[in-house]
Amino acid sequence: MTATPLSTDIRTGQADLTAVIKTLNRIILGKEPQVRLALACLLARGHLLIEDIPGVGKTTLAQALARALGLSFQRVQFTSDLLPADILGVSVFSRDRNAFEFHPGPVFTQVLLADEINRTTPKTQSALLEAMEEHQVTLDGTTRALPDPFFVIATQNPKEHAGVFPLPESQLDRFLMCISLGYPDPQAERELLAGGDRRHRLASIESSMDGKALFGWQARVAAVHVSAALIDYVQALVARTRRTDLYRMGLSPRAALGILDAARAWALLDGRDHVLPEDVQAILPAVAGHRIHPVGDPGADPAHVTATLIEAVPIP
Repeated sequence: MTATPLSTDIRTGQADLTAVIKTLNRIILGKEPQVRLALACLLARGHLLIEDIPGVGKTTLAQALARALGLSFQRVQFTSDLLPADILGVSVFSRDRNAFEFHPGPVFTQVLLADEINRTTPKTQSALLEAMEEHQVTLDGTTRALPDPFFVIATQNPKEHAGVFPLPESQLDRFLMCISLGYPDPQAERELLAGGDRRHRLASIESSMDGKALFGWQARVAAVHVSAALIDYVQALVARTRRTDLYRMGLSPRAALGILDAARAWALLDGRDHVLPEDVQAILPAVAGHRIHPVGDPGADPAHVTATLIEAVPIP
């Protein structure tokens, strides 16, 4: 299928996205596929989960994304004694006003980094559910809207590490994508060792867009065309996970919508105005890998799991 180029004004503005990717690649060395997935996730209005061992750049990627996109940023270090009020905020009685005043928590920002989210208890983890799904927080009977755009970028350590509380499926399903960075290749690691810690360069990042520009790109993502045949393909992939006994549970309708949204964003990053099956296959490990688990092997590599799924479902 021949790719249809985007309109002239969109192709001209594509430089903004290219600049963001180049900026992130200067901070996170040798991880362009993961950088593109992370940017596609935010363009698709999704939340991002980064699972990996400590020290490979998870937190740095989150901070760099916020700075490159010109968004406000707050970081919460999740610990076993963290309370929901530490994230959402709390009402404090004011003697001067003789009334309770709400003091907003760090969730009232455009990008919230939930660092090591699986080191806190399920009760505190669940405090983010309404915020992630509805972009609002309800406390003391009052509902307060969160800034727009609002993204949660969470990091978590591998499940076999000590002191972690696995995220429940209901919360995992709220993350559009889950990615891993892994160790850098020898060339990238040598450049890192020669140039020093990349975190020191975060302050020098110049944003390539702002919230208004980001809204524009998100609208363009939503307008990327998805053909009936492509929808058939996504439906076939989803149906395969539900009709086989290989997985503990199949993909939800939210996951199916997420596949289409992420594929649209991936196509846009490639400068196209329609989705190809290759776009679906490119984003499937990140979108579906944390949602489906083989029976008897819950720790299976997501890339292998989704590769098996792709092989089992022919393109219409």
